[in-house]
Amino acid sequence: MDPRGDANDYLGKGLSGGRIILFPPKTSTFAAEENIITGNVALYGATSGEVFIRGMAGERFGVRNSGVNAVVEAIGDHGCEYMTGGKVVVLGPTGRNFAAGMSGGVAYILDESGSFPTRCNQQMVGIEKFEDAAEAESVRQMIQRHCELTQSQRAAKILSLWAKYSTMFVKVMPQDHKRMLQCIKKATEQGLTGEEAMNAAFQENTRSLARVGGG
Repeated sequence: MDPRGDANDYLGKGLSGGRIILFPPKTSTFAAEENIITGNVALYGATSGEVFIRGMAGERFGVRNSGVNAVVEAIGDHGCEYMTGGKVVVLGPTGRNFAAGMSGGVAYILDESGSFPTRCNQQMVGIEKFEDAAEAESVRQMIQRHCELTQSQRAAKILSLWAKYSTMFVKVMPQDHKRMLQCIKKATEQGLTGEEAMNAAFQENTRSLARVGGG
């Protein structure tokens, strides 16, 4: 799907594969990253696929997203609410109450002002930086793809000054999801693979939660 123009609420609702690319017409004279191009509740309940949005999205972007990878240039309140999977990259500011109920997946926010923590609901998530160069590169590649598909001037600027902008990204990581990933990594380091690794990770995570709960 390759629409030019704007979209209403529920863009990509229940998306279960494929790709959505949304961008203004070439004749537009406004700065895309400063104007709303799609309404509220985009990607509600989406399970897989890719979404690239040149411009701002409304409230509750990515609510209950469980597997879509998306790039957007700014969003309204309650972003990634109840998200359980997937990856979201926001190339600009978010509204308040970001990540409320977020239990899975990961989000990367370009926080130029340094004020994002005040707009993030941190009851279930932590705010971190890139773990390593490989993680930073994976985000850069998503932005590169966004730039190529939407001709985003915002993305082009970020890419041209990547050494500067890469230090401004923050990662929003659900605490439970991070703990499970650590358990999976431990299991694979012990030589387990596939279902065995997942079962071992699940058991280790359960024991870890029991230790925390027991004091």
